[in-house]
Amino acid sequence: MIRDRRTWEAFEAEWQRRNPPDLELHFRIFDRMLELARALHAWPPADPLEGLEIDLQLARAINADVCFPAE
Repeated sequence: MIRDRRTWEAFEAEWQRRNPPDLELHFRIFDRMLELARALHAWPPADPLEGLEIDLQLARAINADVCFPAE
């Protein structure tokens, strides 16, 4: 549990400053994962719309009544 929000935010900002995102690395990881999914015959799906209703229900449940704390 984070007890001191300001300390956490300072740590997070410093970490992000020291570790900028490496988009090329992220794309390489994505490409390798896609190759693996194709090798396992998990992609592309046989029916792209299969499970869509469940995904929509889950998204609605997660996003329902979202309250953000006052700053």
